[in-house]
Order: sequence, then C-alpha cells, then structure tokens
Amino acid sequence: MPFNTCGPNEAMVVSGCCLGKPYLVPGGRVWVWPGLQKLQRISLNTMTLTIESPNVYTQMGVAVSVTGIAQVKIQGQNEEMLAAACQQFLGKQENEIRSIAQETLEGHQRAIMGNMTVEEIYKDRKKFSKAVFEVASSDLVNMGISVVSYTLKDIRDDEGYLKALGMSRTAQVKRDARIGEAEAKRDSGIKEAIAEEQRMAARYANDTEIAKAQRDFELKKAAYDMEIHTKKAQSDLAYELQAAKTKQRIKEEQMQIKVVERSQQIQVQEQEITRRERELEAQVRKPADAEKYRLEKIAEANRVRVVLEAQATAESIQVKGEAEAYAIEAKAHAEAEQMAKKADAWKDYQDAAKVDMVLETLPKIAAEIAAPLSQCKKITMVSSGKGEVGAAKLTGEVMEIITKLPKVVEGMTGVDISKTMQLRSV
Repeated sequence: MPFNTCGPNEAMVVSGCCLGKPYLVPGGRVWVWPGLQKLQRISLNTMTLTIESPNVYTQMGVAVSVTGIAQVKIQGQNEEMLAAACQQFLGKQENEIRSIAQETLEGHQRAIMGNMTVEEIYKDRKKFSKAVFEVASSDLVNMGISVVSYTLKDIRDDEGYLKALGMSRTAQVKRDARIGEAEAKRDSGIKEAIAEEQRMAARYANDTEIAKAQRDFELKKAAYDMEIHTKKAQSDLAYELQAAKTKQRIKEEQMQIKVVERSQQIQVQEQEITRRERELEAQVRKPADAEKYRLEKIAEANRVRVVLEAQATAESIQVKGEAEAYAIEAKAHAEAEQMAKKADAWKDYQDAAKVDMVLETLPKIAAEIAAPLSQCKKITMVSSGKGEVGAAKLTGEVMEIITKLPKVVEGMTGVDISKTMQLRSV
C-alpha cells in the first residue's frame, strides 16, 4: 500500500530510491513507492525491566542481592537517538531489545554495588538509585534508549547481615529510647513541679489582680451607671421636650394647612355659588319667567273657562234640582200613602203580622248563617264520641243558632215569637 500510517507509540523508517539516508517518521504518515522503497517499523513503547543482581560482593566484601525496576524506551522525539536505535535494533523483536537493555542495566547495577557498602545501599537507597540511573542512562543513550526511571525494589542477603544490622540498630534505638524516656520523665517531673509552683503563684497573683480588677470595675461601673442614668434622664426629658415641641409645630403646621384648605374651599365654594347663580339665571329664572307668563295666560283662559263652565253648571244644577225636588216630592207622597196603608194593616194584624214577617225572614237568616260553611273546602271535626257527627252535627249547630233568634227578636222588638205562635195555634 503506497500510503502508510502509524500511531504515536511507533516509528516508521523508509529507505531506498531517492533517499540519501533513511527517512524517520515517529507517529504519522508517509508515502512509500512500491518496489523502489522499503518501509520498516520500530516500537516506541515503554518497557519495564526487572534487574536482578544476586550475591554481589559490596565494597566491604559482604554479598547481597539487589532487585531494581527500570522503565526504558526508544526515544522517538530526538532524531539522533531514533537514528541510533534504528541502527542498533531495526529488524529485531521487542524481547531482543528488552534483553539488551536489561543486561546493560544489570551490569551497571552490579558495578555500583561493588563500589558501595551494604550500609550505604541499605540506608541511602536514593543515592544508589541515582547512581545506577546516571551511569546506565549515559550508556543506553548511545543505543537510542532513554531510561525513564529506576527504583531499588529490594535488598537482601543470605548470611543475615542485614538482619544483624537491623537488630543492632534496633537495640541502639531502644536503648536511646529508654534513656530518652527516663530523662524525659525526670525533666518532666522537675518541670511539672516548677510549673505547678509557678502556676499556683500565678494563680494567686491572678486571683489578686482579678479581685482588684473586679473592685475597680464595680466602682467604675457604678460611676458609669450613675452618669449613664443621669444622661439618660436628661436625654429622656430633652426627648420629651423636643417631642412636645415637634408635636406643637406639627399641630401648627396642620392648623395652617387646614386654614389654607378652608380658604381654598371657601374660594371654590364662592366660585361654585357664582357658577350656580349664573346657571340658575340661565336655566331657572329666565325659563321661569317665560313659564310664568305662559301660566298666567293659561290661568286667565282657564279662569274665563271655569266661570263659563260654573255658570252653565249652576244653571244645569238648578234645573236638575228642580226636577229631582219634584220627583222626591212625588215619591215621598207615594211612600207616605203606602206607609199609611201599611200602618193601617199592621193595626189590624198587630203581633201576628210581625210574626209572619219574622217567619218569612228566617230562611234567609239560616242561609246567611250557613253561607261561611259553604265556602270551606275542607272541614276537620273532632268529637269526644258523644252526640252526632258529620253533616248532622253541622246541621244541628246551624239549627241551634236559629233557635236563639226568638230571644234576639224579643230583645229587639219586645215580641215573644214563641208565645205568639202558641196563641195562634189556640
């Protein structure tokens, strides 16, 4: 494929026709002429190496084993280092590159161990790691490999030297700790006693100062309170006086406002009165004068009409009165003759005529008595169980009312109807 690409963890090397030296592409793309140019790839991944150096004799002749961890990679950012790496490792597998770097680091690690004592390696691991890193880096750079990091992982020995060294140091530390603890306790007791003495003295002095301060405080507080109360009383009185003055000014201002408002209201009312007078003049007086003139003319005409109608009515009444007087006179004359004849007849009949008239009137009286009952739509009767009920009861009550009529007639006319009827039957 003529067009080739690679990721940032890989570099491409193009060699062949038209190129004086190999063309290096760390993470990118390149055009390759098929058959004329050759494309090769080299990994730029970081490689983790475990560097074991067993039983290496140190400067003092003590054999120890050291394990280190190194991170290495082919440097792709530096063109010279990348070119050197291509010369050294192009076409090789990653495990072969790893093996070369590991053997180089192991050799430098063993060399550094031979130049240091066990105590230096054990106590100052940073110094050992730095020495290995610097020496190995200067050598691997020539191969195009950079050491990213180096760390001392473990140090041990088969003779128990490190253990004894630790025990000696541990015993020394424990001894120093016990001595330090005893001295600390002694110094602590002494200092505690001195501190307690100073504390008690300071406490008593402090209590004395507190009492004095309390006394001064109370005295000053009493003086301040008296001054405050005095000032407060003066302030309250001044406030009340000022408030009274302010209220008085407010009232005066309010009265002045009311006076101004009243003056304005009077002016408005005067203007309203003037307007109403003009309005009255235009809407009432002039129309009233016109209406007065009209009514006067109407009244004059009505007066003439009424006089004429009164005269006609008087003449009509006079004629009518004369006719009615004649009719009344004739009717009275006829009624007088009728009454004279009726009086003559009653003289002949006397009480019997009166009784006959009463009897003729009784049915009408009974009808009038029963009339209210005929207007009722529903009648509810309550009986104690004795006597008649229903229609008979109603009829009996009507008849009972009628039986009381003779006494009423006797009281009104002085004629006992019952007695008269008995005499007629005899």
